[in-house]
Amino acid sequence: MANFPAAREALTHALAVDEAATRVPRRRPSTQTEDIIDVSVCIANWNCRELLRACLASLAADLQGVRVEVIVIDNASADGAADMVARDFPDAVLQRNASNAGFARANNQAAELARGRYLFFLNNDTVVPPGTLRRLFDYCADHPGVGMVGPRLRDGDGRAQVSYRQKPTLATLLHRTSLLRWTGILRGNYLRYRRREFDPETTRPVEILMGAAMFVPRGVFFTCGPWDEDFTFGGEDMELSLRVGRDYDVVYLPSAEITHYGRVSTRQHIGFASTNMAIGFARYLRKTGCPGAGVALYKLVVTLDAPLQLADKAAQYLWRRARGRRDKAEKSLLAVRGLGHFLVKGLVPFWRV
Repeated sequence: MANFPAAREALTHALAVDEAATRVPRRRPSTQTEDIIDVSVCIANWNCRELLRACLASLAADLQGVRVEVIVIDNASADGAADMVARDFPDAVLQRNASNAGFARANNQAAELARGRYLFFLNNDTVVPPGTLRRLFDYCADHPGVGMVGPRLRDGDGRAQVSYRQKPTLATLLHRTSLLRWTGILRGNYLRYRRREFDPETTRPVEILMGAAMFVPRGVFFTCGPWDEDFTFGGEDMELSLRVGRDYDVVYLPSAEITHYGRVSTRQHIGFASTNMAIGFARYLRKTGCPGAGVALYKLVVTLDAPLQLADKAAQYLWRRARGRRDKAEKSLLAVRGLGHFLVKGLVPFWRV
């Protein structure tokens, strides 16, 4: 179990309860003798209890080499995740939301509670190896012009994940649809965005960091503005990276590494994720200066593409089941569920963006 500073114990239990609203922890008045916090780790959680447990255990101050506090904002999980945090990690700051406030809002709630010199926005499906926070902290302390740092991400098998990207364009996002992917006319744009320019070994300025792990000086975060709460799930990390990048360097730091399992919560809530990812990308285009005609084109192509993808994935599911490939068939079925939810419940909010 993580050994966070004992002075934070009261924070997870002193909750002002209002059944109709968010429950907010009360803070003790700080004193002059209270330790300065180096890093506040901010985690938005939704129904990932066991992965969250592993994440929190990896954040112990004696493993990371910095004075750390951990803040968990639980978005009304139904799997007992919040109770697990309160029971097994009593020194973490826990806030229980009465409903799913979304990724951006939960991160802002954590930042409002944080006392650290640096804020580390971290996905719940990660494990932080010993010394990682120290490396991020030291790099920012030695480079005051840096506004955001992202570590190298590795999957559960140790393979390097794409940890930064170029700014996505309308062409990039259109290529994600099967209608245009089959033609290949936008493939070059997508490859440059997705992988071609990714160098996992070199520290370098980048445009977009993955939202799984973002290390930000406190002053930069509150100067540039918080996470944009118009986003619910999808696109907010791209928008924040670009906003910080207008005035500060955004840097990829491969000497700091994090294990990122990825997509666990997405798979558990595929309808929510599929709908809000599409909405988030449309909102990202509008907020980053794409002309209205371009946004409308994106919406039209996605709308026409969804039933085609649904039919393709359904046929793929049946074929894989017939051949006894159950694991792959389940992946196809998951895609079918997500696309079905988007077509039935997501089209109206998607077009309203």
